[in-house]
Amino acid sequence: MDRFTLVFAGLALAAALVIVLMSMTELAAGGIPVGEWYFLLLCTLVGAVTLPAARDLIMLVVALELVSLPVFALTGLRRYDGRSSEAAVKLFLVSVVSTAIMLFGVSLLYGISGTVFLSRLGVILSGQIAAPGAPGGLPEVVTVGVILVIAGFAFKIAAVPFHSWAADVYQGAPIPIAALLSVISKAAGFAGLILIMMTALSGQAATWTPIVAIISALTMTVGNLLAMRQRSAVRLLAWSSVAQSGYILAPLAVAQGSRPVSAAVAYLVIYAAMNLGAFAVVMLVSRTVVRNELDEYRGLVFRSPVAGLVLAFCLICLAGLPPGLAGLFAKVIVFREVIGGGVGWLALVMAVNTVIGLYYYIAWTARLFSPGAATAVAPRAQPATWVAAVGAVAVAIVFSAAPQSVLSMVG
Repeated sequence: MDRFTLVFAGLALAAALVIVLMSMTELAAGGIPVGEWYFLLLCTLVGAVTLPAARDLIMLVVALELVSLPVFALTGLRRYDGRSSEAAVKLFLVSVVSTAIMLFGVSLLYGISGTVFLSRLGVILSGQIAAPGAPGGLPEVVTVGVILVIAGFAFKIAAVPFHSWAADVYQGAPIPIAALLSVISKAAGFAGLILIMMTALSGQAATWTPIVAIISALTMTVGNLLAMRQRSAVRLLAWSSVAQSGYILAPLAVAQGSRPVSAAVAYLVIYAAMNLGAFAVVMLVSRTVVRNELDEYRGLVFRSPVAGLVLAFCLICLAGLPPGLAGLFAKVIVFREVIGGGVGWLALVMAVNTVIGLYYYIAWTARLFSPGAATAVAPRAQPATWVAAVGAVAVAIVFSAAPQSVLSMVG
């Protein structure tokens, strides 16, 4: 129970509160069994709170699966919805494959080291003491294990080239579950990845840092390019979430102390608040439109000023523009760590992708202030959803007012 654990557990609990508020509107339609919904949601939350406290491979895998398994059912829980069922099957298949890959890598690391404890693994794999499974020195199979473990977590956080499931699953799942996947599930994946890399595989940094840097560059580039082509609001947020994973990964490619981890976690916290706010407004609008496409958001500020301004603020923060100082601060600290770590080419890729991201974030924001269709209806929802959206923005405003508090919070 250290600061790292508390930050991730607090993030999961706060995000769960927002998702529960969003769920009230979703459940009001009557197409989802309420008891099963909240039970599965609670199971996922238990895994998300437990995972950052795990300090051995067994608990890490069990907690990660406790996060993932209930989400399959939550995704397909909407009765008689073909897209929801398809999304659940896709998520199930991808997650099972990623778990198998990760377990194969875990088994290799355990076979070499003879221990499942992360701290002990770090000592052995750094060469400070002889490995019980390889007394003559670490074999090359350790590299294979490292790559497989990172690949398994890359599936969980939707990093390229393991990203193709994201858009279809986000669009087919109920919107609160899409928000859960983009925040709680992603945060759990990053928590496990950080624990593995910084504790168990710290001695193998020369192996995984270039891999993480390449995955980061590909993830932000592919996510942004695909987001530019989207017309659906949920699919755009899905590919935006993929791109944001690339930004979060970037400082982790610098294996020098705790500062890169603090930068990655600070970015994740701010991203989570903004994404939850955006999904809350998207769910509001989805109840009054047919296809939930970007053009249906024209004039939202005039039809529903609170919803329009909340969404505009969230998009501006995700883009990293003023007055969304929280998003700007998040990108600055990531740039600082990447440049300070000597990975200049990755900082250049980030700069280019930030400009690309501005295009679709600003294009969506501009629609909110454009004259809308005369037949458009102002979105209405239960007060709980308004509380969720406004609460996410309030968190961002607090971070904008005192950005250094985020870094101090994550250590």
